[in-house]
Amino acid sequence: MSREIFCIFYQCRMKGLDYYIYPEYIGQIIFNQISKKAWNQWLNQQTKLINENNLNMMNKKHFNFLKKNMIKFLFFKNQ
Repeated sequence: MSREIFCIFYQCRMKGLDYYIYPEYIGQIIFNQISKKAWNQWLNQQTKLINENNLNMMNKKHFNFLKKNMIKFLFFKNQ
């Protein structure tokens, strides 16, 4: 069963995620306001950032860098 949400990334109603993808409060916002399509677009961007910057997700600074970029990508696209 697919959920329909208003995706703030694309500014229209779209299929929502099937389950929580990210922890904490930001995970709730993503689940309720980011579509599957937008999330998949972020995953592609995330892969590029990890590879281009040689990020190690066990490194807290690298993880925080990626988290900041995720928030910027998903929520501040038009700014």
